[in-house]
Amino acid sequence: MLYGVEGIGKSTFGSQAPKPIFIQTEDGLDEIDCDRFPLATKFDDVIAALKSLVSEKHDYETVVIDSLDWLERLVWDKLCQQYGVESIEKVDGGYARGYTHALTLWREVLDLLNVLRSRGMVIVLIAHSKVERFEDPESSPYDRYSPRLHKHAAALIKEWCDAVLFATRKMRTQTEEAGFNRKRTVAHAIGKDGGERVMRAYGSPSCVAKNRYGISEELSLSWPAFMSAMTAN
Repeated sequence: MLYGVEGIGKSTFGSQAPKPIFIQTEDGLDEIDCDRFPLATKFDDVIAALKSLVSEKHDYETVVIDSLDWLERLVWDKLCQQYGVESIEKVDGGYARGYTHALTLWREVLDLLNVLRSRGMVIVLIAHSKVERFEDPESSPYDRYSPRLHKHAAALIKEWCDAVLFATRKMRTQTEEAGFNRKRTVAHAIGKDGGERVMRAYGSPSCVAKNRYGISEELSLSWPAFMSAMTAN
């Protein structure tokens, strides 16, 4: 899974993977030359696309779901339809049961992805980021970036993935005079075009990330850089 802010290059990363096909749950691929299924507007559209990759002959080597947070909306819509309610909060009488029931639909997606992975396909999951408050039992609470998903779904998908990558820009901070004996800390981008785009494959207080490949350094935001780091470890 690769997550980060809008426009940083997450879909481009997916398009650089070997022979990709996109399952798109949101618009945003107009500038990228890639094969794709029609825009999924229902959860069943996503399942149908995955089942076609499982059952039909093709030469695609990568499937990219873009994006998970928009897919989550389709999951919730499916549950609301099943239970005849207007909100995920009201599914099965409320009390957050809807988010637990949603895991059944998420597992349906992951089961199909497992079939494709067992056949040698690469799975790339794209998500946007959010800032969350993390209550660290060993220190004071702090803010960190995480995938923009409900915590139950996020936990399930993060465990399933071999790598959770955070896409960001290189920044530096410096203290400047703000007048009246006050100072302020200002962030500046490092590099051109708003800052060098990088990804982190390891967790830190600033972001949720992990990998099972032993990658412990910051990487350029590109598929070749990721592959190079994987083979070097």
